[in-house]
Amino acid sequence: MIVERRFGDHAVLVEEHLEGDEVSLLALCDGERAVALAPARDYKRIGDGDAGPNTGGMGAFSPVPEVGPELVEELVATVHQPVVDEMARRGTPFQGVLYAGLMLTSDGPRVLEFNVRFGDPETQAVLPRLRSDLLDALERAARPGGLAGLELEWDPRSAVTVVLASRGYPGEPETGDAISGLDAVGGEVEVTHAGTAAGPAGEVLTAGGRVLNVTALGDDAARARAAAYAAADMIDFEGKQLRRDIAGVPV
Repeated sequence: MIVERRFGDHAVLVEEHLEGDEVSLLALCDGERAVALAPARDYKRIGDGDAGPNTGGMGAFSPVPEVGPELVEELVATVHQPVVDEMARRGTPFQGVLYAGLMLTSDGPRVLEFNVRFGDPETQAVLPRLRSDLLDALERAARPGGLAGLELEWDPRSAVTVVLASRGYPGEPETGDAISGLDAVGGEVEVTHAGTAAGPAGEVLTAGGRVLNVTALGDDAARARAAAYAAADMIDFEGKQLRRDIAGVPV
């Protein structure tokens, strides 16, 4: 951006360098209050050890051991709730999902980004742990003040999500490759289609950069991780990319 001017001859804004651990925290909002979902951590870069260019996310896990209930409560009170309060003050109350990408620094939490949607791939690791009725919670969020008194119940187990990406991603992804092995995945593994399409003979084809999300639950992160990678290795397509270090060291 500065030397090669790869994105054009434009001004470059240099922001504060933040050191710390990243965490993603989604909250349901009803125009008056924010109710946190379970925290998650995702992996943005394409390669193991955070090598290579940024992506939309190559995997995630939940819960995050160092982000306990007290810290979640603090984050909602200092990050999400002020946004909800300000939107209400402006006469445009916000109802929906407020996603905050955060950096936990030695000076306290800092916001990297906001989104008003379920963040991907964190959601794939968070929602399988939700024991409460998701539809009921969403319907309550759609009513002004409807989340009052809501307490969400969570599965104590860990969830790990591994993203399978197409060749060329995150640059120019190549699509149209046949995917095999989907029928072999079973047990408590959930495969979410992100960039797929049906072929002329009914086969499943790659149709985007991030193709599939493979999520497994386990009694701890190690067991969930092992199950997720075992399932991910059952699925194959030409040029398949995945990180091998989601929620731990490379496998």
